Amino acid sequence: MNKLEAFGYIVAQAARGDITFPTSVNAVLRLQQALDDPDCPLDEAIRLVLAEPQLAARTVALANSAAFGGAGGPPITNVRAAITRLGYRRLQVLVASLVVRQFGSRIADPGLRAKAEQLWQHTIHVAALAGVLARRVTGVNPDTALFAGIIHEVGGFYLLSRADEFPGLLDDDPEKWGELCEDVVGIEVLKKLAVPVPVRDAIGELRKAWINMPPSTLLDTLLLANQYAPVASPLGEAEPLPDHADSALDFIIDAELLASMRAEAEEACRALGGPLLV
Repeated sequence: MNKLEAFGYIVAQAARGDITFPTSVNAVLRLQQALDDPDCPLDEAIRLVLAEPQLAARTVALANSAAFGGAGGPPITNVRAAITRLGYRRLQVLVASLVVRQFGSRIADPGLRAKAEQLWQHTIHVAALAGVLARRVTGVNPDTALFAGIIHEVGGFYLLSRADEFPGLLDDDPEKWGELCEDVVGIEVLKKLAVPVPVRDAIGELRKAWINMPPSTLLDTLLLANQYAPVASPLGEAEPLPDHADSALDFIIDAELLASMRAEAEEACRALGGPLLV
């Protein structure tokens, strides 16, 4: 099977909804489904978090981080207090990060695993910057922006998780068949994860859209975060802004504001980038 046939095979499977998740994700997906209900009882959320020890540990760690309100005061030492501080929306971000990274848990090839780790570093930088940009520039909901940033490369992670089956799948790709496959597969994975349509639509437009002036949407937020992320995706870098857009953006985000946002995002990056299954 040549590379084009392999991409076609993966896309056809995804279009049929034939997407396999690592078995370790199942408990996490149950929690995600429960959190979709804003009236989910706190005790039920606690029970589901405790069913996944790594998630329980990361929930407490995130609640104690400065980026998520943990600066000052006594440290949080239990899941109940951690969920109360974080809230369900931020807990969903953590759940999504665990799902995304666990796609890498079944990668055997060392080169592909290195790409998965770089993609994770890119992801958390984009997510952290998206949260800061939402609050300070675009005015969209910061928690939604953070969540969208965490899952915006889920198609890439899924493609990496399948690449062991098809040697050379992600080698040089001048015709960009891999990007097309990643986009199609990514949308299907997001559907299977029941990601809200506005978030799914913004992620689906990332390769085709330009930033509005002034930037004011979730899509604008993700585009900016990709432009400013210090770690590039190993599966293709963001397209540079055209000169006129770059000049206009300088009036909105000057060097001082950008440096301040990057410093703020770095705190969230450290909190989100703790050890998970890879």
